Amino acid sequence: MATYSLANERLRALEDIEREIGAILQNAGTVILELSKEKTNERLLDRQAAAFTASVLHVEAELSAQIRYLTQVATGQPHEGSSYSSRKDCQMALKRVDYARLKLSDAARTCEQMLEN
Repeated sequence: MATYSLANERLRALEDIEREIGAILQNAGTVILELSKEKTNERLLDRQAAAFTASVLHVEAELSAQIRYLTQVATGQPHEGSSYSSRKDCQMALKRVDYARLKLSDAARTCEQMLEN
């Protein structure tokens, strides 16, 4: 259940980033519209440019964090909320147990055949 909440949290973070990219585009559009005017409002341009820069820096930081997380997941490094490594270890242990059972069964059959002869 914790894995689902972590995944939902990651998806919400990506949605927030997407909304912020929309705000960045709006800021850029406002700046372009203001620059196209005969007489520009310098204070508005400064505010929009500052908001644009802050948003771009925030989006860059958030995307970098998402990429670091995905890199950890893809390379099998331990990370919060993942049970992949533990599940893989368990699966491999079960395969080794099955293989050992098979070999012991073969050895038991061989011993029984030798005792019969």
